[in-house]
Amino acid sequence: MLLQPEQRTKLDESNDAHFYDVPRFVTHVDEGFINRLTHLYRQRLTPNNRILDLMSSWVSHLPEEMTFDWVEGHGLNAEELAKNLRLNHCFVQNLNENPHLPLEDESFDAVLNTVSVQYLQQPEVVFAEIHRVLKPGGVAIISFSNRMFYQKAIAAWRDGSESDRVELVKRYFKSIPGFSAPEVIAYVPPVPSFLQMLGLAMADPFYTVIASRLPNP
Repeated sequence: MLLQPEQRTKLDESNDAHFYDVPRFVTHVDEGFINRLTHLYRQRLTPNNRILDLMSSWVSHLPEEMTFDWVEGHGLNAEELAKNLRLNHCFVQNLNENPHLPLEDESFDAVLNTVSVQYLQQPEVVFAEIHRVLKPGGVAIISFSNRMFYQKAIAAWRDGSESDRVELVKRYFKSIPGFSAPEVIAYVPPVPSFLQMLGLAMADPFYTVIASRLPNP
C-alpha cells in the first residue's frame, strides 16, 4: 500500500469544498518560486499543446509569451478559476471525494500541479488519472514548496521533512506503471546564520518532480 490510512488523514477533516468556498486572490509562494516555475514551464512545455492545470487557481504561472492550443483548469473555487485568463475551460471537482477526472484518455500533452499535491488523500488514484489523460510522451510537472494549509495537508506530508516530501512525490509517480523515472529539480535558498538562529528563511524553497508518460507498448 502506498500510504497507510493514518497517513491520509487531515487535522481538519471537514469537506474541502467548504474550506475553499471563499476565493483567495493571493499567491501562496513568493516571486522567486513563481519566476523559477515560469522559467521551467518555458523550458519544458511546447507551444500550441494541450495543458491540464490540475488543482489550479486564479493564476497558472504560464509564460506570457507562450500560447497553447487549450488550457483546461481544475480547482475547488469557481470564482478563482473564472479569474484565470489562461484557461480556455475549467471545472470544479473535489478530488478527495471523486479522484476520477471527467476527461478523455490521452487528451493532454502536459499536466501541471502547483503547490497542491500535499492535499491529495488518494494520490495513487489521481496520479493514475494523470497518466491516463496524458498522451504518450506527455509530461507531468508537480511543483511545491514548504508552505501549506497545515490543517488540510495529509499526515504523510505534514510529518515529513522537505526531502521526505520530494521522495513521497517520487513514490506517487513510481506507483503507477508507465511513467518514466521521476526527475527532481530543487532550489533551496541559503539562509544566513543569524536567520537560522531565529528559524527564519530568506525565500521559499522550490521543488519540482517531473515524469513523462512512456510510449504505449
